[in-house]
Amino acid sequence: MRIARIKIHGEDAVYHCISRTVNGERLFGEDAKEMFRRQMWQIADYCGVSILTYAIMENHFHVLVRVPKKAPISDKEHLRRYRLLYPEPTCFQTASLAVVEAQLKAGGSDADAWRKQQLALMNDVSAFMKLLKQRFTIWFNKTHNRFGTLWAERFKSVLVQPDGRAVRVVAAYIDLNPVRAGLVDDPKDYRFCGYSEAVAGRKIAQAGIIHVIGEDDARIWRTAQEYYRLMIIGSGAKSRAGKASVSENLFEETVQAKGKLPLSTALRCRIRYFTNGGILGSRAFVSKYFTLHRRRTGLRRRKEPRALPPVCDWGIANANGGSGTAGGNDADEIMVLRTPRRRTLASG
Repeated sequence: MRIARIKIHGEDAVYHCISRTVNGERLFGEDAKEMFRRQMWQIADYCGVSILTYAIMENHFHVLVRVPKKAPISDKEHLRRYRLLYPEPTCFQTASLAVVEAQLKAGGSDADAWRKQQLALMNDVSAFMKLLKQRFTIWFNKTHNRFGTLWAERFKSVLVQPDGRAVRVVAAYIDLNPVRAGLVDDPKDYRFCGYSEAVAGRKIAQAGIIHVIGEDDARIWRTAQEYYRLMIIGSGAKSRAGKASVSENLFEETVQAKGKLPLSTALRCRIRYFTNGGILGSRAFVSKYFTLHRRRTGLRRRKEPRALPPVCDWGIANANGGSGTAGGNDADEIMVLRTPRRRTLASG
């Protein structure tokens, strides 16, 4: 019996996914983080999903992933993706690439069955996360002479509105993980997060940030980066040694006092709405997809979206202190709807 995951079917979707190590143990050193980073990009390519940003920590990881709707792909593309993960036969995929290629050329029921098997692993957030965690576990256990589970539980996911404020705020929150942990003063200095990889010049990581900001032209990284960095660092803010992180209780204390924080300060707090929520976006977005989720799962309980606490302006503050936009419709405030606790038989 599992809590049904809130997922979109038949259209593009963005999810914030989180998974932690067993017992929260700090298992991942530099080598493990680097291997996880490589496997994440490789498996994202195979599954046909896009990494918008990510953060790999010692005992957990965050990834903001865009999942396009399912669509047929050519045999040539099938083989390209298969080659990424299985250049040689393994105990999991015993057929060599040459055998698969010949099978597809011959056609028939075997070829159709193979295509169906591969397509089941593509354009699906659950398949992407399962494959990523499984393959990394195999490498980690073999490398560290251990066995058994590596992960504490089923991964958490939050469905995020793919344009506008919500996706930008969540992306910035993810990239600020190493700052909240006190590892760096500036996320560009932490090599295992999406923002740092984008600043270092990797085009695929830059494309993720550009998509988050809402720019259509992939060539204007400089403009997208200026918006995004302003959101993370704040207008005129300068990093100070030892001042990167803030109290874990500051956000909740500010909510109780009905006070205000600069956005760049609020995002340095741990905010449960970004990790334990079910859906995040405008009121219309949250209501629409929770209604669809109820129909899919048979859930009877009604829930109403709640606005994020007004501790700050959840948009991107511009240099003059106002609210700026960089794509998407920012007319609505950001709403959250927590995952229902009723258990269902729904998978994934």
